[in-house]
Formats: sequence, structure tokens, C-alpha cells
Amino acid sequence: MTIAPSSRAKFTVPMLAARKATQSKIAMITAYDATFTCIVDAAGVDIILVGDSVATVFQGERTTLPVTLWEMEYHTRLVAKTRPRAMIVGDLPFGSYQVSPELAVTHSVALIKAGAECVKLEGGIHMASAIQAITRADIPVMGHIGLTPQSYHRMGGNKVQGRTEGIDPGGRDRLIEDAYAVEQAGACALVIEGVPANLAREITNKVSIPTIGIGAGIDCDGQVLVLHDALGLSERTFSFAKAYAQLRSTSIDAITKYVDEVRTGVWPDDSHTFH
Repeated sequence: MTIAPSSRAKFTVPMLAARKATQSKIAMITAYDATFTCIVDAAGVDIILVGDSVATVFQGERTTLPVTLWEMEYHTRLVAKTRPRAMIVGDLPFGSYQVSPELAVTHSVALIKAGAECVKLEGGIHMASAIQAITRADIPVMGHIGLTPQSYHRMGGNKVQGRTEGIDPGGRDRLIEDAYAVEQAGACALVIEGVPANLAREITNKVSIPTIGIGAGIDCDGQVLVLHDALGLSERTFSFAKAYAQLRSTSIDAITKYVDEVRTGVWPDDSHTFH
């Protein structure tokens, strides 16, 4: 039976482990403002990710790299103001956690104060010390391995990872080691992005924390999509993303009609006029 969104209990960090234990899938989606947060929460998502993808889908940037901590705090506040039942995860932007574990904690605290209930960072073995430090500060951490958009320049673009054997960055064996490192450092969940489905399945079966896939096949413990991709708002399309609506074309049609009615003197009509 589907539970009505209005009657759902608040989704919390301990529920992540419970979902994996019961093999109940986790649905996560991005949101960056109050309006869309209310919409996705009403739809029943479990987790709202205030993603650094705000840089590409909201700010018009080519990559996620330019977004700042202050901007992530701002968008997290917009989401948190609606008090959603979904759990709020805030992305730590590039440069906010790589320098030192101490800075990683400081900047994680900033996102928590802005309203996040968990923070997400990218990287495996080399980020274990940061994850450990943040969790010691009583802040839940979600890891992210595979295609990590903040590694755009090292990867030479956003390219599928884990197709080659070995322990070099992006290699299949390295990604398994990365997953173990994130788990052992204390992360509560792990995003796996842009890897072959069989590798994501293997990692999901090996680690005790829930995995959330994007472009990683159906066998992860949950899935995440960028909101603009799910709604068909993005001009660019990605093979791993499904559009459940075509709001870009619908919006263009609506605004085109508005422009036409203004220019032809049809609108505003009498029913939209004060007397």
C-alpha cells in the first residue's frame, strides 16, 4: 500500500540502514529551492539532495566546480525552510573538504547550521580521513564514488568509471577499495555514479551501508536523479537519466501563448481585471 505523503514519518539517518536491511528501495532527488522542495516532498521522496549540480542546472556553469560553500548554504536554507519530511543532504562543494579534515568539519558544520541533516562528499580512500573527522563531529556523511563530477579535469570529462581492472583511480578494483574505505570511515550511505551495473551490484553486496545509484544499474539500494532531468527541464539529455515529464517544452509553449496574448491584446481579459 502506498503511504500518502502527508502521513509519512520524517525520514532520518537510521532509516537508511533499515531500508537496506529490509531491501526497501530509497528514492533521492535534487532540489535547490522552496517551491520544488514542496513538490518533491509531496511526491514522497525519501531524501532531498541539495546538490552541487545547482551549478550546472541553475547557475548555467559547465561543471560543478565553480559553486561556492556560501551558495550551497543559501540553497540548503531555501530547502530547509519548508521543513520537508524527506531527509536533507547538503553537498560539500569542491575545495571545501579536500584541504584538510579540520576544514572539512568546519564547512560541514556550516551546512548543518543551514539546515542539512547529512553532508555528501566525493572520493574514496583519499577522503577517508575527512569522512572520519566529520562523523566524529556527530555529522552524518554520505559518500560518493565512481564518476565524481568534482574530478572532472582528472577524468578528462564526465566519463564512466570502473570499466578497467586495477587499482588506479577509476579502476574496478580501486572502486571496490574506495567503497570499503568510505564504509569503514563511518559514512551512512554511498552514492555510486557512472559505473557498470555489475560493479555497482558487487559493491552493493559487499558493503553494509546502503548504496544509491545514478547511472549504476538497478541493483543499488536506491536511486538518485537530478530534478531538472527527471522533469524534462534540461536542454541536454543523458542516457542514464529518465525524463518523467517534458516541462521544458510545456513551459516554452505556455510562455509563447502568454507573449502572443499580450501582443495581440487578448490578455488581460475582463476576468483578470479589477473594477
